[in-house]
Amino acid sequence: MKGLLLGATGLLVLTVSGCSPEAQRGWMPGYEDGPVTNMTERITNLWVGSWIAALIVGVLVWGLTIWCVVVYRKRKGDNKLPVQTRYHLPLEILYTVVPIVMVGVLFFYTQRDMAAIRATDATPDISIEVYGKQWSWDFNYLDDDVYFSGTHVANVGELEGSLGERGTHESLPTLYLPVNKTVEFTLVSRDVNHSFWIPAFLDKMDMIPGRSNTWQVIPLREGYYAGKCAELCGEYHSGMLFQVAVVSEEEYEAKMDELREQGNVGRLGEELNRYKHYDAQSEGSEH
Repeated sequence: MKGLLLGATGLLVLTVSGCSPEAQRGWMPGYEDGPVTNMTERITNLWVGSWIAALIVGVLVWGLTIWCVVVYRKRKGDNKLPVQTRYHLPLEILYTVVPIVMVGVLFFYTQRDMAAIRATDATPDISIEVYGKQWSWDFNYLDDDVYFSGTHVANVGELEGSLGERGTHESLPTLYLPVNKTVEFTLVSRDVNHSFWIPAFLDKMDMIPGRSNTWQVIPLREGYYAGKCAELCGEYHSGMLFQVAVVSEEEYEAKMDELREQGNVGRLGEELNRYKHYDAQSEGSEH
């Protein structure tokens, strides 16, 4: 029994030490030279803290379970019925109060962090409207009145990551963001449910037909980051890829000028949504 407790303690120590600030990037997506967004550390701490709490509870439950199995096992020749305790008020209070406290603590930290992560009360420096569609993305840069329309990636298995980061490639639709600026995404779907996911940002948000969701974030690290749809949305869901380029403000402005020169001026709006097309067809058939 003593050896079992020592082993469990050792496992706990190794796990917790692995989640220390110096080693976090080994356990979570990220980079040694700094956080990717202003929410990276908050999300990481919430995730790691939840796992530590779950592990402590797990070790306690496993330990008590194994202890009961060993201590109260039926021994050879022992045919007596164990003492039956009908009521044990202190024990009942313990296993009622402790779970309530645990859930309360988890709720407090989750609510505190999610309120900050989902806050949209800051004045955005850049506003971008993102439309998910089967099976690609449209990006409207609202402040600059330009847009980019992506196409489905057909050769997913052949892409090697030409921009250095896994999941990035020069042929993928690219969403440009200026570094150290508050970006507000307005997320909309043109057809079915999608999910806007940037793994390196440690966050994602659903895109639901007929409604819009808003997400604010500040990119802090320049680089290319993979993006994808995280909601099964049809036959070619696996090719619904994009990438995020976090660049300097000068490079961002140059990209906006490039889109203007290409004639991508204006906004690709709801007139392209599938249900709008069906509504128009229905109205035409009625006449």
